[in-house]
Amino acid sequence: MIILFDLDGTLIDSTEAILESFHYAFDFYGYRHPDDESIKALIGHPLDYMFAKLGVEDEKVWDFVAVYKEHYREISTQKTVLLPHAREAVELAATFAKLGIVTTKTGKYSKVLMEYFGIMNKFKVLIGREHVEHPKPHAEPILKALEAFDIEDKDVWMIGDTQMDMVAAEAAGVNAIAVTSGYDSRDTLKKFTDVVFNDAYEAVKWLKRRKISHT
Repeated sequence: MIILFDLDGTLIDSTEAILESFHYAFDFYGYRHPDDESIKALIGHPLDYMFAKLGVEDEKVWDFVAVYKEHYREISTQKTVLLPHAREAVELAATFAKLGIVTTKTGKYSKVLMEYFGIMNKFKVLIGREHVEHPKPHAEPILKALEAFDIEDKDVWMIGDTQMDMVAAEAAGVNAIAVTSGYDSRDTLKKFTDVVFNDAYEAVKWLKRRKISHT
């Protein structure tokens, strides 16, 4: 079995770091700030998409992204936490499956975070925004991650908290599990999958029971 995890809203809560970094970028360029709810509604999308949706002109988007990333790099470990039971989810999953991370966050900084939390060694691969041309909800990040695993293993699951995770999983031909610990509501997620849990730990326990029952 292969289990791929999203990060924000699935394993980690970096909302404070994300919001601060967005406001820092808008301050840096003297732009009017969007409100926090408008920013949070876009979390899960790539940064360039988020800034564009928040009113930054196309020709300036990547300047904003660069400033955001520099500030985020400085504060991310101090202002990001593992979600409740996320560590237990990863440790349990590692006992019966091979693990990967598929995120729209920058992979370089995501790896630093996972190492900071002491769980990066549980994952065989981490695919971030810079590793693909097309981020989620495109299938490419999941397919890219699967290149690191035995192609004979067809029992693949993507655990995520947004509809983008669910759409990407379907596009990649893998199973999807939604968790309500993040940014999309249960009602929204149930439009994309029948398998919905409160958090990643519940999802992993269900997968373990399922694997045992199928052996």
